[in-house]
Amino acid sequence: MRNICLLGATGSIGTQVLDIVRNHPEQCRVKAISFNQNLTKAIPIIEEFKPSLVACGENIDIGNLRQEFPGVEFVKGIEGLLEVARYPAPNPVVINALVGSVGCLPTAQALKNGRNVLLANKETLVIAGEIIMKLAEENKARIIPIDSEHSAIAQILIGKNSSEIEKLILTASGGSLFEKTKEELKTVTVAEALRHPNWQMGAKITVDSATLMNKGFEIMEAAHLFKVPEEKIAVVIHRESIVHSLVEFVDGSVIAQMAVPDMHLPINFALNYPSHKPLVPRLDLTKIGCLTFQPVDEERFKTIKLARFAFSKGGFYPAVLNATNEAMVQLFLEGTVTIDRIESEIASAMSDDSLMNSFRNLTFTLENIMKVDQDVKNKIMQKYKR
Repeated sequence: MRNICLLGATGSIGTQVLDIVRNHPEQCRVKAISFNQNLTKAIPIIEEFKPSLVACGENIDIGNLRQEFPGVEFVKGIEGLLEVARYPAPNPVVINALVGSVGCLPTAQALKNGRNVLLANKETLVIAGEIIMKLAEENKARIIPIDSEHSAIAQILIGKNSSEIEKLILTASGGSLFEKTKEELKTVTVAEALRHPNWQMGAKITVDSATLMNKGFEIMEAAHLFKVPEEKIAVVIHRESIVHSLVEFVDGSVIAQMAVPDMHLPINFALNYPSHKPLVPRLDLTKIGCLTFQPVDEERFKTIKLARFAFSKGGFYPAVLNATNEAMVQLFLEGTVTIDRIESEIASAMSDDSLMNSFRNLTFTLENIMKVDQDVKNKIMQKYKR
């Protein structure tokens, strides 16, 4: 019996984790959860799964929750997230389904406590990959990816030697706006951006999919997870979202992992790693028909180049990249900026010597990464919300 500590229980990934737990109560149970503001979703989860510990956002009145659930311990804020990550339970597994840089410190906390982390939070490895991977190694803990692309690579590489890898190939659906021109992006609505053709995901990652920023993040994640040089990680457009990633080996052979576009599959694999356990739905290639692949137009989608640049520079560059993107996506979702401003603002931040020089004397620690993250976000919010 595995005891799950679930960070981000009310989000898209979190609710799909709970689907699997619900269907396999003999294998795992939920001992601790976090949620931010969504009480409407959180209360039924607490009622059904009866966690011992619940962490909530700073604005939640935990006094009322304590009265409603007297047997549950309630905590708040970032310290609450850390308590979920280190909750003392036998055979624990931490699932990080948080969105944004807020997921970084809980991941680090779990690893410091020797817990395996099932990671859906991209930002952890984007902004602090070197530190996080070192923590995992020092504490003999494993990071198992939940992202469908990295899950695919992990499946392909079971039993393989890293010296056999020639190239990792990440597939990109192209998102909801793939056919739009640069000019047309200026009038795209939030509803249009969130209308992904294949995947049901949270708002932030759906926007990142539309700008292909998520693919830039995934290059950075893959380099850390699989210890492969960034230049050996390629991206191809695959609109059908059936092939989730491929690995090319030194002899020229290429192995692909295929499945229907459903996040229950990589979650289920992560929970059972390295085994495959029964799950539906199943892939029927006769119904899919044709699978297509095409190169990425990096002039249309400059976010990938920006991510590669930030990764090559290292230090606080990835944190600046991510913080700028997070702030701009939030502003787009609020209707403050158009979606084309996201890429241009990231490019501006990456080339702003005065901004980067302001962090030059900071030691590269998790605490300073989070400081840079907040400073950059504050600067952008001040710029657009005067």
